[in-house]
Amino acid sequence: MNVPETFFSVREELVLFAASCIMGAGFGVVYDVFRTIRAVLRHNMAAVIIEDIIFFALYCVALSAFAVGAARGELRAYFAIGNIIGFTMYILLIGNRLIGCIRSAAGIIKKVVMTVLSPFRRLGVFLSVKTKVKFVGYSKNIDNSFKKIKILLLKRGRMMYNKKVNKMRKNVNKGGKKVKTE
Repeated sequence: MNVPETFFSVREELVLFAASCIMGAGFGVVYDVFRTIRAVLRHNMAAVIIEDIIFFALYCVALSAFAVGAARGELRAYFAIGNIIGFTMYILLIGNRLIGCIRSAAGIIKKVVMTVLSPFRRLGVFLSVKTKVKFVGYSKNIDNSFKKIKILLLKRGRMMYNKKVNKMRKNVNKGGKKVKTE
């Protein structure tokens, strides 16, 4: 009767641990992709949270695939520990320097682009100032025309009448107060 092995030898466990450390370094590279995107493009907190959720979902899928493919479907704690060690070593030794270089390059590229586009920016500011004066003038004319129009509206609980009619009518509310009759 052929019974499959139910345990790993020490050598196999060391190989799996080394492989999980390499996998952690690989995920350091994946995380650097997200950090590069954050360095180049500004993000708000919601976008960062979404990126982190995507990263951890990828990590969970990869860890499960690693356990199924390399360890006969057995998930061991030292796989995660090896991933953390490999990830940390990559970030400390390579990742931080790489992201620093990418941020410097992105800053230089941004300065060059801003220098090239500055005449167009000045033109846009000039045009917006000129058109703003026109539109503000038009809006003030419209506001003044509405202010000149006097519309008598029904208000809650009050009825506004013409003053001549109020003199002839008795016991009519005038602005919410009863008029005394003589």
